[in-house]
Amino acid sequence: MSLLLARIARTLTHHWIRGLVGALVVLVVVGIAAGTGGEAADDFSTPGTESQKAIDLFQAHQPALAGVEATLVFHTEDGKITDPDKKAVVQETLEKVKALPEKKEVSDPFAEGGTISPDGKLASVDVRYLIDQAEVKPEQGKALIEALETGDRDGVEASGRGVMIDFGSEQEAPVGELIGIGLAIILLWVLFRSWVAMVATLVGALIGVMFGQILLVALAKPLGLPDFAAIIATMLGLGAGIDYALLIIGRYREQVAAGDSPRDASAKSAATSGASVVAAGLIVMLAIAGLLVIGIPFIGKLGIGAAIAVGAVVVSALTVLPIMIGAFSRWLKPKKPSHVAASTFFERWGEIVTKRPWLSIAVGVLLLLIFAFPVTSLRLGQPDDGNQPEGKLQRVAYDRLSEAFGPGSTGPFIIAVDTQDGAQNFTADLDKVQKAIAGTDGVAQAAPAQPSEDGKMATIFAIPTSAPQNEATSELLTRLREETIPAATQGTPLAGKVFIGGAVPVFEDLSAKVASRLPLFISVVIGLSVLLLIMAFRSLWIPLVSAVFNLLSVLAAYGVVVAVFQKGIGASLLGVDSGVPIVSFIPVMLFAILFGLSMDYNVFLLSRVHEAYNEGDRPRESVIHGLSRIGKVILFAGLIMAAVFLAFVTQPDVIAKMMGLGLGLAILIDVLFVRLIIAPAVVTLLGDKAWWLPGWLDKILPNVSLEGHLVEALDKQLTQEHDVVDSTNGHANGGSASRETTSSRD
Repeated sequence: MSLLLARIARTLTHHWIRGLVGALVVLVVVGIAAGTGGEAADDFSTPGTESQKAIDLFQAHQPALAGVEATLVFHTEDGKITDPDKKAVVQETLEKVKALPEKKEVSDPFAEGGTISPDGKLASVDVRYLIDQAEVKPEQGKALIEALETGDRDGVEASGRGVMIDFGSEQEAPVGELIGIGLAIILLWVLFRSWVAMVATLVGALIGVMFGQILLVALAKPLGLPDFAAIIATMLGLGAGIDYALLIIGRYREQVAAGDSPRDASAKSAATSGASVVAAGLIVMLAIAGLLVIGIPFIGKLGIGAAIAVGAVVVSALTVLPIMIGAFSRWLKPKKPSHVAASTFFERWGEIVTKRPWLSIAVGVLLLLIFAFPVTSLRLGQPDDGNQPEGKLQRVAYDRLSEAFGPGSTGPFIIAVDTQDGAQNFTADLDKVQKAIAGTDGVAQAAPAQPSEDGKMATIFAIPTSAPQNEATSELLTRLREETIPAATQGTPLAGKVFIGGAVPVFEDLSAKVASRLPLFISVVIGLSVLLLIMAFRSLWIPLVSAVFNLLSVLAAYGVVVAVFQKGIGASLLGVDSGVPIVSFIPVMLFAILFGLSMDYNVFLLSRVHEAYNEGDRPRESVIHGLSRIGKVILFAGLIMAAVFLAFVTQPDVIAKMMGLGLGLAILIDVLFVRLIIAPAVVTLLGDKAWWLPGWLDKILPNVSLEGHLVEALDKQLTQEHDVVDSTNGHANGGSASRETTSSRD
């Protein structure tokens, strides 16, 4: 692999104009393919769960209950909402809502059975669209909000919540991306002290991100990729893309400073750092694609989208960067040797860490456990509009509804009853079920069963006494499913045909399914990652120990997310309230991404340590030497990736905030404590055994070198190839390997 990467880089650097034209052609072709594609239908199903059975019944017999919805809330402080002047404002607003082009059902709050609060100050309107969520566009939500805002006058306060309102409130400006790029620019300049190196690194990464986004658009429909995949892909693409480009450009500048020509330096950086990028990228892609084993389409396809984004930045790093090197080779050479020299700070740090390795490990593990401690109170759930910032449209509606009808009104249970033989034949049985539900402790009220038009199902709306996020609501759901409904339907034709749906049941079922598949998921991700590391480093102990400490790093990330969102430590700074439950798919997403990215830095560090060991250093000296060469790069790479992730806390969506904060702080924790303290100490303790592999395993596993088959062998091969291509320069680089080795040991 190393020689192949070297040849590709050498060719693209030498013929950079042709390479640039080729890259542009590829982008145009893929862009055309993306233009002919279409949007995917977001699949939020949780196959085999009770809530999914309820949704399936709604889709078949009452589509309005399975489609996109919005709740419009009209409130007055002065008088009652039924006063003629205020009623007129509400009715005029609803006429504008009805005039919007989408097919929908709009309830009348003033009709018999309409939803007017007991004190008469609030009217609630259900707008149920007869379209699938995948068909909704932000402009449709914006049109609804504009129509709603016309009712915010003459003493009437208009607010709203629901899926359509959420779509209309989405942030269009890429604030998170721009902040992340801005911070990356500053950090790259501080690292390289070269505007050209900074631009080359950033452009190489951004082209990879662009390529990944175009691929996602092109593949969205055939692969069924959800919309949220683009946000995850942007986070990962920016962070990983900049890190990969940084590693390759940094190694190139080292090789040029050691005396190599631009073509040879580009080839060697691809064969060494480029090989590390391939290994690291594959581990990230495997870890994220492992989400498929969870068995939930939405989560699995998020993993596929993220893996595509990482693959795109890996390809960009191996192709676009050599082109950039060829174009800017004159200016990429460091002006001062000190800009690429081994770091004396990290050399001293390596000596400190390796002098007392057991103490270093103990300190690092203790710090990780402190960060991880809050995970003991992890509570899975679904954030709702009660977690929105005060004053926001959805939060106002949520608070008004909670005050008027009780906290449970914002998350009703929608109970589907399968009556295929005709609901009229089950009137007594349906009444029995409804009364049993209404009499259950924790249920505020349960409406009589409403048959569908075709009579093949009936719907019972039940409102809990507690808010959707409250643990009491989850307990009520369990009680209804395991006690109330089975008892009420026992011995009747409705036994096994009553299914509880609604937002809370959907996310409870999602959490349960994720938990049931978690052991398999973790085993697959760790197993594949360890196997790839064994092949890369020809080591058994290093991959196994790395997996253990990666798990600690992930737990620390969980702890940070719980501390901020559940415990409220610093939550107000992010624009959210405390007590927010952790979205059920966040832990598996964080595990997949963090486990992969942690292995990134592991590969970057260990490849340089292994390289020094193969050059003749003793175990401890190889750690110190490797850390002095790569420590600064790992630190800045971690800072850049953390900055990119943390910038996404500016997104209004609380899920994006959780992902951004969890990933950003976790990367910092991993780099500062695991890569720069624990890992060097562990390699020192293992000594020569760190690079030991049983003979039988060595024979059956393919050999994936991350050191370019040793730089000396690579140098010889490149020199021979150079002789064929350009005989006049055939011996110009003959001693570059020894110069590189000497420079590395300085």
